[in-house]
Amino acid sequence: MTTSNQGDTLNAHPDLIVEGFHGPGGLAEGRRILGLRTRAVGMEWDAAACATAKAAGHTVVRCDVATMPTAPFRGRVKIKVDSPPCQAWSDAGKREGLIDQPLVHQAVEDLARGRDTRARLLTACKDKRSLLAAEPMRWHHDLRPETIVMEEVPRVLPLWQQYARVLRAWGYSVWVGVLNAADYGVPQTRRRAILIASLVRDVAPPAPTHTEHPAGEDLFGDNLPGWVTMAEALHLETGIDVITRGNRKTPGGNAFPADAPSWALTEKAPSWVLHSRRDSPAWIAAHGARENRTGAQPAPSITGEAHRWYWTADGDLRRPLSLAEAATLQSFPADHPWHGARTRQFLQVGNAVPPLLAAHVLSAATGIPMPVAADLRAAA
Repeated sequence: MTTSNQGDTLNAHPDLIVEGFHGPGGLAEGRRILGLRTRAVGMEWDAAACATAKAAGHTVVRCDVATMPTAPFRGRVKIKVDSPPCQAWSDAGKREGLIDQPLVHQAVEDLARGRDTRARLLTACKDKRSLLAAEPMRWHHDLRPETIVMEEVPRVLPLWQQYARVLRAWGYSVWVGVLNAADYGVPQTRRRAILIASLVRDVAPPAPTHTEHPAGEDLFGDNLPGWVTMAEALHLETGIDVITRGNRKTPGGNAFPADAPSWALTEKAPSWVLHSRRDSPAWIAAHGARENRTGAQPAPSITGEAHRWYWTADGDLRRPLSLAEAATLQSFPADHPWHGARTRQFLQVGNAVPPLLAAHVLSAATGIPMPVAADLRAAA
């Protein structure tokens, strides 16, 4: 986008949502779920993620967020949303960002005072992406948007707490903490550090819509429905395990039952293999002993992906997790148009904000109520 065209766009839409580190559209899809129709523009460096987001109908500028000037946006940004790259900070990455945290904290402190020391601090960083987690403060200092939402992996919570102290000093109402996506209807136990801030309303975390222990299961049930399970979201039979390194040549990995929410997805989701446990009580209850077939017999009809199942030497059924299934576990629409090579597509899925969680967070930030039908179990 040229400077001239950028200015025309901003002048035509004085109230903007600006999203840094847009990715494939997790937060943007959350806006759609919520019905938040304020004009939005995203910034993203990754070409494949840009292509995905644009194909989904979102306005995205391919650029380096760290070099994008804030001046053209001054006085026009109503909501600022950020989900900085978290690979270096997460359990899934090399976590060199943890070593860099003091430098990032220093960058946030300096930017909050209007001093840009990023170039000097960047030379000392082990992972050049780490400093991107401080980038939102430059925008907050220069633009003072009405509403702010930020999302990252739980390890970044101390940094978000630093942001919160600065924003409160500027007059914002702020909530910061860790939310579990499963508590909001996402079929995945994905924990995220969230910051919500507003200049116009008192903010609080979104109220959970689901619970690990529904009423009737114990004395402390709170009348919420139980977590949406992986099996419910993917229409799987009961008695299936997910082996997280099932297609690797080297041993290792873990397994969890699909009759519960999925573990948190990462870019390693292509390694996940669905394993049908034919000797489990749930399998026998659903199919009877007659379904305990030999490898020479046809596989039972398990899902619409049945053609992808294969028999193992010990007589069990397995198949890899598909991209569409991984996206569903993140609460993306079934027809979300993923672009790029297969590995890049899985990377986009694993790094994205679950849209359903994003909708609940944006609802808490803006005061717009969630639509009643926003439930994957109901949609299924």
